[in-house]
Amino acid sequence: MCKNSKLVIRPATISDAAALNAIYSGYIADTAITFEDDILTDGQFAARMKDIMAFYPYFVAESGGEIVGYAYAGKFKNRSAYDWSVESTVYVKRGAQRRGTGSALYAALEEALKSQGIINMYACIAVPERDDEYLTHDSFNFHKKLGFKTVGTFKKCGCKFGRWYGMVWMQKQLSRHVTEPARPQPYRA
Repeated sequence: MCKNSKLVIRPATISDAAALNAIYSGYIADTAITFEDDILTDGQFAARMKDIMAFYPYFVAESGGEIVGYAYAGKFKNRSAYDWSVESTVYVKRGAQRRGTGSALYAALEEALKSQGIINMYACIAVPERDDEYLTHDSFNFHKKLGFKTVGTFKKCGCKFGRWYGMVWMQKQLSRHVTEPARPQPYRA
């Protein structure tokens, strides 16, 4: 996968669950980036990974042998007409942001999705009215930099830490829309 002198992007394995859950748990406990409130057990996190990896790509980023981020895509909706669309997710270990990790993870994810026949990539992003200690516009700006466009805005739809936050849906088209697209295939690393 992607390699430079410090960063390696590789397919995730279930044995990565504890390290990935440790990254995610910090976001649950200390930010409004995710609206999830309850920290998952490593087993719960592994079960989520297994479900996603049955069809979709899931990647981790390592630096110096340490996992510093992860990205995956999952089902957008449960109707077959949506099969060419996915919801994407990326998390980078706090303190390791702004080093190209998220961009490298998304580059690998986009290539994998294109190889499956996925056309539309969506991201659901929490946004504050004004940046605060729990949530900033960083994720929105990151996705915008990668070519995502805002396609939906929801005002004050989630309450966390006693504050109301909004969310936006952003979309990136990965390939052309055709009349009779081939059905997407499971991802195989």
